Amino acid sequence: FKMEWIEKNNILSKEFEFNSYLSGIDFVNAVANVAEQENHHPDIIIGYCKVSISLTTHDAGHLTEKDYRLAKIIDDLVV
Repeated sequence: FKMEWIEKNNILSKEFEFNSYLSGIDFVNAVANVAEQENHHPDIIIGYCKVSISLTTHDAGHLTEKDYRLAKIIDDLVV
């Protein structure tokens, strides 16, 4: 079962589940690296074996192509 991104209130969000806490942390580090490359930084909440990511283009005040592009890149990190 693979969750899809949810679009609500100008935010694109998704929750990812992992088998261990450290797997989630590794994922967050990978997301941070691609976010830096894209110069587009998501809000990230780290829980036990769960990571929630929220995307929006703050300076535009709504979702833009940057958000959808980063969402696709993040999905591609999860094998």
